[in-house]
Amino acid sequence: MLSRLVFVLGLLSATALVHPALAADARTLQIFVSKDAQSLTLYDGAEVVATSKVSTGKPGHATPSGIFSVIEKRRYHESNLYSAAPMPFMQRLTWSGIALHESDSVPQYPASHGCVRMPSAFAKQLYKLTEMGVPVIITDGELTPEPIDHPTLFRPDMPEPAALLSDAALRPAIGQAPVQVAMNDVALPAAQTPAARAPANDTPIRILITRRSLREEVIDLQTYLNELGFAAGEPDGLLGSATLQAIGDFKLKYPVEPTADKSPTSDALTKAVYAAAGKGTPPNGVIMIRQGFQPVLEAPISIENPRLALGMHFLMARSIDFETGSADWMGATLPNTLSRATMTRLGISSLESSIISGTPIANALSRIDIPDETRRKIDAMLTPGSTLTISDTGLGPETGNGTDFITLTRG
Repeated sequence: MLSRLVFVLGLLSATALVHPALAADARTLQIFVSKDAQSLTLYDGAEVVATSKVSTGKPGHATPSGIFSVIEKRRYHESNLYSAAPMPFMQRLTWSGIALHESDSVPQYPASHGCVRMPSAFAKQLYKLTEMGVPVIITDGELTPEPIDHPTLFRPDMPEPAALLSDAALRPAIGQAPVQVAMNDVALPAAQTPAARAPANDTPIRILITRRSLREEVIDLQTYLNELGFAAGEPDGLLGSATLQAIGDFKLKYPVEPTADKSPTSDALTKAVYAAAGKGTPPNGVIMIRQGFQPVLEAPISIENPRLALGMHFLMARSIDFETGSADWMGATLPNTLSRATMTRLGISSLESSIISGTPIANALSRIDIPDETRRKIDAMLTPGSTLTISDTGLGPETGNGTDFITLTRG
């Protein structure tokens, strides 16, 4: 109780609003920064924990907009770019130099070199409250997370009824000795159900759903060309000489529908390779998972009506009930008007479904088809604070070693 009182009193000197209810689980905190309002709001679900004035990047050094997370924390840090300028209580968002930090100059108008400056008392207390990986959403206007319920969203594994030992298929893990079972003539109660358990690793996962890039398409082509006996080389996503030769050899043996697209990896070629390898329809989307800043899963998915933009959306699993298999999700849609060149590159003809419609998150989720096997793997990893980003534009250029998915709407 005393620590909460101290926290609230500390924030009062720096914030415009302090809610007396503080987050019980730091994993479910979210930070929203508005560049128009020059404000920062700390949310726990839909509940405002605290707000503060900030100062973002001035003209010529604009703070990038998008979805970030805290990837490094230091009580004291000096800028590597700007004459060792002090950055106390630094919470880094990108390895290229964007961070939240304390400053003695927070005029509530853009004045920094790209970072988000915060008043001293607030920066200190926010530093104590957050953990590595806390999401930070930076936009022009103010956003508010709202409850989202949709059948496409992930939920924890439901407990399954216990099977009698005589009917159980026992499969020892790889590398373990065979399982020895002593059987007694005692039946388990018919209604007995095992209790659901949280994942052993409770670090929140980060999920990204986006369109497939050329890299993923080329990796699949290389994999399936190799399976068909055409030496495409190591599946690395690069169109090297071996891959181009394999594509040429494939075309000599298998019919490829004529098309105006003369690129080495045209849709017609991809469909022909998939058909020859017995892989069905080529996927047009991908789902990627990171946990603890490390990639752990990548799998193909399908996006319905790909010529319509998905938009950019950020969701968090606020609370999870492992016994009932339910999860409460919060979500917000970020403004992200794609350039004409980007739309052409991605094959998008309309932004209407993701920008203009009143239910853009539901619209996007309804068009996403995730294979059951992939869904089960993700459901088994779900914990409170897990997040989902939906984006048309793929991995942001800031995404790399030691980061979550960093998705830029403006850089």
